Amino acid sequence: MFVVDTNVLIYAADRDAAEHSACRSLVERCRKQSGPWYLTWGIVYEFLRVTTHPAVFRHPFSARDAWSFLNAVFASPGFGMLVETERHLHVAQEVFAEVPRLAGNVVFDAHTAVLMRENGVRTIYTHDADFKRFPFIEVVDPAGK
Repeated sequence: MFVVDTNVLIYAADRDAAEHSACRSLVERCRKQSGPWYLTWGIVYEFLRVTTHPAVFRHPFSARDAWSFLNAVFASPGFGMLVETERHLHVAQEVFAEVPRLAGNVVFDAHTAVLMRENGVRTIYTHDADFKRFPFIEVVDPAGK
């Protein structure tokens, strides 16, 4: 059980990225596996924001192309979406109390970390070192850095 972070999806979609091959291979393996793996709605919307933004993405996707990429991911037999449970408030407060200096841009990552803890998922595939701040998460960088 694991989460695939936004940056892995973006690199998998961006043929010009140095991390493309490693991330694309991971996403393809995920798409074929029957075991559980997850995204969050935040990750989905962040992927849409970045891949369709002409000032951010080298060759921006149309909204249709971005959704097409995501729909291929969603079709995986093991895919699931992590969502808030009735425990969300308690778990969020717990994580913010345990992990110092959660502020600014790291709050977005904290939301993913809270969802992971809340749903019993410990591993995230990401190129984002900020996730190493959460001691209850195992960070795996598919680009090997």
